[in-house]
Amino acid sequence: MFSYLTLEQRVPADHPLREIRALTDGVLQSLDAEFGKLYAATGRASIAPEYMLRALLLQAFYSIRSERQLVEQLDYNLLFRWFVGLGMDDVVWNHAVFSKNRDRLLNSEVAQQFFAAVNKQAKRFMSDDHFTVDGTLIQAWASHKSFRAKDGGDSDGGDGANFHGKKRSNDTHESTTDPDARLYKKSYGKESHLAYLGHTLVENRNGLIAAAMVTQADGYAEREAALLMLQEKQKDRRRRITVGADKAYDTKDFIAATRALNVTAHVTKNQKGRRSNLDRRTTRHPGYAISLSRRWLIEKGFGWLKQTGPMRQVKLRGLHNVDWLFVFSCAAHNLMRLPRLIAQRAGQGLGQQCA
Repeated sequence: MFSYLTLEQRVPADHPLREIRALTDGVLQSLDAEFGKLYAATGRASIAPEYMLRALLLQAFYSIRSERQLVEQLDYNLLFRWFVGLGMDDVVWNHAVFSKNRDRLLNSEVAQQFFAAVNKQAKRFMSDDHFTVDGTLIQAWASHKSFRAKDGGDSDGGDGANFHGKKRSNDTHESTTDPDARLYKKSYGKESHLAYLGHTLVENRNGLIAAAMVTQADGYAEREAALLMLQEKQKDRRRRITVGADKAYDTKDFIAATRALNVTAHVTKNQKGRRSNLDRRTTRHPGYAISLSRRWLIEKGFGWLKQTGPMRQVKLRGLHNVDWLFVFSCAAHNLMRLPRLIAQRAGQGLGQQCA
């Protein structure tokens, strides 16, 4: 059988992936020098990082649950082949080869570079002064049965199955499957899970993610991660910015640290059981109420990362791997949002010209 149509002709001109592909090509071109450092001068040919990153973007966009299924769809899905850059007759990689190359080539540094390149494309749609920060629970790829005593002194036979009614903590127990995961719950009345915490800093204009990172789960991680992201955001800047947050950030140490960074913290006042650390110096300004009214934007991003993206229960193990996947998924979220924002701005410009 012969086909007289190319892959380019088979993809509809108005398909949403066309604009995302154009944006992705610009991002990857800006990282070409960095990708060149990932290759050795000799040895067996590897999967190009550009192909791998495009394939992983498809996995996030279409909620593909495994890399085995992703490679299978790349074999017969012409749309996927076109987006990745494969020809109609090109041989698709084995799923194990794909996973090994992903582990070897992709890391937190590459994910942060890709994320920064995407945000450079999105800069015109992002606020420079007003942000919101929060954290979300990422369930680890480990079960309660793997959470066993560090000294090997479990009295249930050592298999971790019969743990009901026994006191377990991160000080005395550790997961044998994923030692970096911590037993944690984010709110009262919920069950504990072996988990990580993902943190994002979202700008308040369009809800694009401006910074992202993953930490081990504990009661201080959210505030510490927020300060790290704000410190990076304020590097070499003198202009004061604002950051909105929920009542978990209403602590004396956090408020003092943000002021030292030239950041005004617009946090929800914690009035349950103790006095709030905010006073009229902050809350009397109209910007305080505006910041609190924009907090839903960060929850929208978390919703996409967990419902469509791969972050509800991450299938990688280890803090390093979970971090790069979370940062990369945040970049995918911004890439998905950009075409609509570009179209809206183009429509506004056309309307102004007609007026």
